[in-house]
Amino acid sequence: MKILNVVGARPNFVKIAPLMGEMRKSLKIKPLLVHTGQHYDTEMSDTFFRDLHIPEPNYHLQVTPGSSASQVSEIMARLEPVMVAERPDAVLVVGDVNSTLAGALTASKLGVPVAHVEAGLRSFDRRMPEEINRVVTDAISDLLFVSEPSGVENLLREGRPRKQVFLVGNVMIDTLKRALGRTGSEAASPAARLESRYAVLTLHRQGLVDDPALFGRVWSALEEIGRRIPIVFPVHPRTRLRLRGLGFEPSSGNGHENGGIHMIPPLGYLEFLSLQKAAAFVMTDSGGVQEETTALGVPCLTLRENTERPFTVTHGTNKVVGLDPERIRREVEWLLSGRSKQARATHLWDGRAAERIVRILCEHFQAGRESCWKAPAMSAWASPAGAS
Repeated sequence: MKILNVVGARPNFVKIAPLMGEMRKSLKIKPLLVHTGQHYDTEMSDTFFRDLHIPEPNYHLQVTPGSSASQVSEIMARLEPVMVAERPDAVLVVGDVNSTLAGALTASKLGVPVAHVEAGLRSFDRRMPEEINRVVTDAISDLLFVSEPSGVENLLREGRPRKQVFLVGNVMIDTLKRALGRTGSEAASPAARLESRYAVLTLHRQGLVDDPALFGRVWSALEEIGRRIPIVFPVHPRTRLRLRGLGFEPSSGNGHENGGIHMIPPLGYLEFLSLQKAAAFVMTDSGGVQEETTALGVPCLTLRENTERPFTVTHGTNKVVGLDPERIRREVEWLLSGRSKQARATHLWDGRAAERIVRILCEHFQAGRESCWKAPAMSAWASPAGAS
C-alpha cells in the first residue's frame, strides 16, 4: 500500500514526523514524502527535518513564494505529475496550510482517496485563510483524523459520514513527548542570557501583522509588557517584514539591555520547545503553540479573537484574549501576579496518535492487524467517532 504524504510548512513537519515513523514500521505501507517547498528556507524547514529525524523527501517541488491562490495552483501543477507517476493508494495531508489544500485537491481530482490529519478544527472565521483550507480539505477527504472532540462535532454537523471520522488524538503531542528528553539547557541559549524569568512571543497571522495600525497598537502594548518582564520573540519571516515597516529591525542580538522585547531569528523545534518549557508564559497567535503550552503546562495568552482549538481553553492553559491592547495588559498583569489556569487531563493526547492513525489506515485498506505491524499490537485503538 503506497501512501503519499504531502507537507510544506513548519507546522506540517511537526505533525508528519511521528506519522512517517509509524508508517516506516509497517509491513504493508510504503510511505512517500513530498515537500512542496512552501516554507523553503533553512530556519523554517531544514532544521525541522534534522531535529525531528524526518527522512529526506522523495520529491521536493520547490514552489515559489506568492499569494495563497498562486501558491496552491503552483503546488497542484507540480504535484499532479508526481501522483500520476507514483499512483498512490492514498494521499495523506496534515494541518491547514496551502500545501494541505493543494495536496487534497490534486488527489481528489485524480480520484485518489485523501486522509486528513487534524481534521474538523474550526475557528468559524472565514477571514482566516487557514479556515478556508480546513473546510475545503475536510469536504473532499475520505478519512478524517481528529485531534479533539470539537472536531468530531464540527464534522458531523457539516454532514460528514460518521464512519469516516476518527477521534485519534494529537500527533503534535506525539512529537512533543518524544522530543522532551532531547531538550537541554544549551538549546535555551536565547533565554539563558536573560538571567531572569521571561515570556515568549510568536506572531505571524496576516489578520494582525498585515494591518499596520492594529499591529502598531498591539506592539506598543507588548513593549510596555517587556518593561515588566523580558520577552523572547523568535521572529517569523512574514512578521520580520512587517516590523521593518514599523521601523524595527529584528536581529540576532541580545535585544534591549534593560529588558524589553528580544527579537531573534526563528528557532528549530528543539530550541523552541526548550524556550517554551522554561517560560513564565507565552503570548501567541499560533494554533500549534496553544497545544504545546497546554501539554507543557505553561500559561498561554492567545492574541486572537477566536481559536480553532477550544480544547486548549476548556482543558488546557490557554486563554483567548483578543487584540485589544488594554485587555492584553490586564491579562499579563493577572499572570504576573501568580494566577494562571491549570491544564486538565487531555483525552488521547498520550503520544500514540500516530499509531492509531496508521492502524486505521491499514485496516481501512484491508490489511490485517497482525500482518500490518512489526511491533506488538496496541492495547487500544480509535474507533469511528460515536461508535461503541
